[in-house]
This record gives sequence, structure tokens and C-alpha cells, in this order.
Amino acid sequence: MKNVPLQLEFSPALPNIFGHKDYNEFRDTLVKIDEILTIGGLEDRLVDEALERWLTNHNKDEKFRNSKAIVYHWKNLRYALRCNIARHLTGEAVRPFGIRLTDSTLFQWFTGINELSARKAASKSSLSRYAKYFDNELVNNILCQWQADVLTDVEQSTALGLNAPVQFDEIFTDSTCVKANIHFPADWVLLRDAVRSLLLAIKTVRAQGLKHRMMEPSLMLRQMNKLAIEMTHTRRKVDSKKQRKKIFRKMKKLSQVIARHGERYRNLLSENWQQTDWSEKQANQVIGRIENILNQLPQAIKQAHERIIGERQVLSKDKILSLYEPDTHVLVRGKAGAEVEFGNGLLLTEQINGIIVDWKLFKDQPKADSRLLEDAINRIENHYGHINSASGDRGFSSKENQGTLKAHNIYDAICPKSPKLLIERLKEPRFIKLQTRRGQTEGRIGIFKNVFLGKPLRSKGFLNKQLNISWCVLTHNLWVIARMALADEQSRFKKAA
Repeated sequence: MKNVPLQLEFSPALPNIFGHKDYNEFRDTLVKIDEILTIGGLEDRLVDEALERWLTNHNKDEKFRNSKAIVYHWKNLRYALRCNIARHLTGEAVRPFGIRLTDSTLFQWFTGINELSARKAASKSSLSRYAKYFDNELVNNILCQWQADVLTDVEQSTALGLNAPVQFDEIFTDSTCVKANIHFPADWVLLRDAVRSLLLAIKTVRAQGLKHRMMEPSLMLRQMNKLAIEMTHTRRKVDSKKQRKKIFRKMKKLSQVIARHGERYRNLLSENWQQTDWSEKQANQVIGRIENILNQLPQAIKQAHERIIGERQVLSKDKILSLYEPDTHVLVRGKAGAEVEFGNGLLLTEQINGIIVDWKLFKDQPKADSRLLEDAINRIENHYGHINSASGDRGFSSKENQGTLKAHNIYDAICPKSPKLLIERLKEPRFIKLQTRRGQTEGRIGIFKNVFLGKPLRSKGFLNKQLNISWCVLTHNLWVIARMALADEQSRFKKAA
């Protein structure tokens, strides 16, 4: 650490476990990741930069400027970093990972809580906060700088166990959809979700002693659930269209009644929050939860009315897909088993070994793939230097991209849309080799989404999703580099034998 000298606590060595190949492979990978973090200096870079930002934010508080407070916070940042890496390596949510961390000797060793003096694991709430100790920009910039500085250097890459430096001159790009953790956006389901959120908020307020005359919230929720079940089963009836309209009118009327109750309880809490056990911030949190639904409910009712009663289409840009995830979009990608997806677009670029070198999550409706390539190339060359070749599927093919790649002196290995041009390009051995390798990028995206991101991504809100993806990229790249180093070490051992 740059600021003060630091000596980590002693901890017992890992026990030797025999007869379980999968565990031993995972353990070896985690031990190698620990070496990459320490010997490679990635941990120091991330923690020191986060500490500098923390000290800048607390430069007026003298109690945070002494060496003891700095050492404590450095250790806390180091623990948070390793907890984030370990959690994303398992792909588990914070609650089950908190249990696993408390119970696992391996993860206790990796995170550093198996010190001889004391052992204290993190709760699910602490694990959730740890992800926000490092902002998205910090994780992105430090990771790219570290990969460009360390992995391309002969001495430093050798110290990590690699046979040769990593090359970043050949890139493979593809896009995907990060699905939102929402219900399938049926119109009447939005009304059910709105009613449920309002009634749960009302029950929370009533539990604090603030009450207004109304039917028991649980009974009203039961009414809406009953209508939702009836709506589900109408599709099997002969007069299903007529029945759907009849049930929707009941749902609409019940939603409007509950919305008026929500307005009363919002005003009641706003005026009398001092009579509750809550602080002003806690009261505002509940008020904001109610207002979020009240502000969107009229549009949700209108949207459902247009589609169910009026039998008219609603444009995708005018639809509410989720009451809680406003940045969710309709993505028509034509994939097998997923003609239409709901979420955010994600652009990923990897190099030939599978290390992700560039990534971007789109808050708005993503542009066509062909319009995303130039910005990605500029970001990659800014971090890693000149690129020799760029590969992608037909979606990235355009005359503009051909001109961009030619201007950057980059070999164009993007699959052309024209069948005639494709036949001509297939005569080039280099094009065939790069396009054959590009097929693995689909698998890389599958690993990244299904293993590291989770199915679905659990983070709420665009900024939290963006940060979570950065943590997943960091963990994924450490995992890939560790496996490369272990494979190289094994090959050297076989040659020596």
C-alpha cells in the first residue's frame, strides 16, 4: 500500500483434500487468482485507487486521516474486492454466498477472514454494499490498464505463470441481450404488480400506526390475484376475448380504488411521519415507492385498455414493460427460442484467448451492431494499442465499417452480408481462420451470461447492472488468465518430466 506500511495477519494454510478432482481444479484456480491479484499487482491498483478516492471524499474529517483509520479501510476494501470476486466466480446471490463464505474454508482463506486472531464473515447486506465500494469507471479503467501493462510484458506475464505475453491485436466482437429480471410484460400483469406494490406499502404504513378507513389490504390483494387467475384461464374458453374484456374491467376498477387508497396513505405518511418509528429517509423511501406506482398506473391502465378492450397495437417505445425497471427495452433479435427479448443490449469484445477487452451496456435502445464497431475499436486502441484484425458476424458488416477498418489499417474479418462477396472472402485463408475462431465468441457470451452474470441478472437499476457487469468481466478475466497459467504450468511440467 502506498499510504502506510501494512502487515497482513497470519492465517492457517489450506487443508489438503484428496480424491475430488473438481474441487481440486477449482481450488487450484482460486489459488492462481490469488497469485494474479498479489504478484500481478491488480489488487493493489484497485484498492489503492479506491482508497485515494475515499480519502478525497473525507479530506475534511481528521479522524479518517490517521494511519490507523487508513489501514482499517484498506483492509476493508481488500476484503470487499475479494468477496466480490469470489461471489461472481460462484454465480450465487448474496444470501447463499454469505452462507457459503461462512462455511467454506477455501473462501475464508481467499477473502482473508481465517486469521488466527478472529473470524468474522459478511452478512448479505454487507456483501451487497461491497460491490459499490468500487465504482464502474474505476473497475473498467484499472482492469484495462492492468491487462495492457502486465499481460503484455514478458517478465510480468512469466511471473504469473504464462509461457508468453498475451496478445491483444486480434479482436472478436458480438452483441447480446442482458435480460431484465421482470415478469413477462403482459398488460394485465402490470396491473397486478402495481396493486401488489401499493398494498404492501400500505400494509407497511399501517403497521406503524397510521391508518385510514379501507378494506383489509390482504383481502384486496386476494381479489386481484383471483382476477389474475381467471384472466389466465380465459384463453381456453370459446368466448375468451369477451371474457378477457369483462375481467379486465374488474381489474381496472379495483386498481383505481387501490390507487386512491395509495394516495391517501402517501399523504398521511408525508404529513405524520414523525409519529412513526421511521427516520425521514425511511419514510421518504416508502413514499417514493408509492409514488413510483401512482405515476405509472394511469399509463399502464391506458396501455392495457388499448390492447385488450380496443384491440389496438401499442408501439414498443410507448410501452411500460416493467414498473420497476424503466430502462428495459424490447429487443427483436430473432434468436432460436427467443424471437423477442426484454432487457438491455450488451456489446462484448474478446481477444483470441477469451479475455474480454471491451464491454458496454446500453441504457437506451441499442443501435444496430454495424454502428457500434467504430466506438469499440477506438476504446480498445486507446487501451491496448494498434489492432491487426477485427472479426464479427454479419450484423457488423457495412460500407462504413469497411472504410473505418481500412482507415485504421485493420484487417477486415467481418462476415459480409452479400453471399457473392462471402464466397470471394472464403478464398482467403486468414479470413477463414478468423471466422472459424469467431464462432467461439458465441460460446464465450454464453459462459459470461449463464455462469457469471446469472440467469437472470439480479441487480436492479441501470447503474447497478452496469457495475455488476464490470465485476463479472473482472472475475471472468481472472478466471480465464488463471486457467491459462495453470495449463502453461502443466505443459512445462510435462516437458520437464
